[in-house]
Amino acid sequence: MKKIIAINASPRSEWNTGSLVREAAKGAESAGAEVEVIDLYKLKNFKGCVSCFGCKLPEHFGKCVYHDDLLPVLEKAENADGLIIGTPNYLGNVSSGFRAFYERLIFQKISYKKEPKNYVEKKIPVLLIMTSNVSEDFYTQIGYDKMLEDYKNRFENMVGPTEIMICGDTLQVDDYEKYDWTMFDPNAKKLRRETVFPKEMEKAFSLGAEIAGK
Repeated sequence: MKKIIAINASPRSEWNTGSLVREAAKGAESAGAEVEVIDLYKLKNFKGCVSCFGCKLPEHFGKCVYHDDLLPVLEKAENADGLIIGTPNYLGNVSSGFRAFYERLIFQKISYKKEPKNYVEKKIPVLLIMTSNVSEDFYTQIGYDKMLEDYKNRFENMVGPTEIMICGDTLQVDDYEKYDWTMFDPNAKKLRRETVFPKEMEKAFSLGAEIAGK
């Protein structure tokens, strides 16, 4: 049985990103995979790469050695047959939690040698989900497409073939009036949540099933 790790790199476990990650996990389970869902922000203590270079020492080649709550997650990803990871778009990039995991996941595999160029032992498929308040239609205009392409390329080089799913124009909160966010149309946001987001959930389910089948 294939093992899939599904990581929610959003502080909110049950909102847009968390819901899509969990639906993708259900899709993978429907295809016969064993799936573990991890909410990064529920970990008590984790950080990005601390530049200790322990992963470059002969006894630890390609393995992060920094002991915090993220280390077991990295080890699970190392032994998985597929990776699902979702992040909200914060200030035009990924969340800090995603970035911490990404730094530790990728940097440990870089060798800084002519040969071998990296310590990648096997490649696994990756599903990268990004949610954002801005519509997907604006991604090319403001450079978000380039940002995601950079992550995709690095994942494909160091982890495995990567599929990207974007879910834009999301509902951020239930009550927009509470925050006096006058630049939004709350009714339009809620309508999209009711009519379009279920289709995005279906897509996440399907992509999760595909991950398990690769």
